[in-house]
Amino acid sequence: MDEVLRYRGRVVTAAHVAQIQALLATQPSLSRRALSFAVCAAWDWRQPNGTPCDAICRSLLLALHRAGHLVLPPAQWTARRPARARSQQPLLLVDTTPVETSLRELGLLEIRQVRRSPEEPLLNSLLAQYHYLGYQQPVGEHLKYLVSADERLIACATWSSAPRHLHLRDRFIGWSDEVRQRNVRLLAANTRFLILPWVRVPHLASHLLGRLAARISADWDGLYGHPIYLLETFIDHARFAGTCYRAANWVAVGSTRGRGHRAWTQRATKPVKALWVYPLTPHFRERLNDG
Repeated sequence: MDEVLRYRGRVVTAAHVAQIQALLATQPSLSRRALSFAVCAAWDWRQPNGTPCDAICRSLLLALHRAGHLVLPPAQWTARRPARARSQQPLLLVDTTPVETSLRELGLLEIRQVRRSPEEPLLNSLLAQYHYLGYQQPVGEHLKYLVSADERLIACATWSSAPRHLHLRDRFIGWSDEVRQRNVRLLAANTRFLILPWVRVPHLASHLLGRLAARISADWDGLYGHPIYLLETFIDHARFAGTCYRAANWVAVGSTRGRGHRAWTQRATKPVKALWVYPLTPHFRERLNDG
């Protein structure tokens, strides 16, 4: 196999490059976006819900272009000014009256999945204002949840595609590289979890983690066409003890080395974090090693 490039687990060979060049030669009027859809069709490259992998394909085509393997059509649109940082969100006002009560007396809890809904900007704004990490637009598949009690916002959470490479997790599951590349989409990472700072309700955080875990696989399947079998999250040792995750029956499987993603050196440059996981089925290892 004459490998030219490896991108997000997909191997691109010289034959693939020749196929793209043939598309460009026979259809010179194709835009970059149209070329991406044509490549997805030629390779039958689709998400589990049947949608073409357009965004990933466009990034792959740009990587091939920058490496000199092909020449893409000129971009039809470029930004006239620098893009706004992802963490900057419009600051939307909400009721900040203190909520101090018991979980029993809090009232009816409503958990709403707000991805691709008019409420999504509100969740983004809450994280930007009140989460210590701010807001970053999730990459890949993701879901977003708002939680209300008697119509008062009290919490929010985001779940995203899991990191592709994670030694601690992969060893815990018993993955080979080949199986991991195929099945990592069956994991979801809790990237943000926020109880709003004016809310003081004992046991609320662990209760919400349990409620979210009970529905996330069905919600993911409804939007992306496949279930989730294992949840994961990172907890900063210096800030948190992971009490609510422990109370919700999550399991700590080890700590990172503080090197970050794809570190070029062996030096620790980031906070050391604990990796916690939550299986959504007793047979999660078998499901994650299928195929």
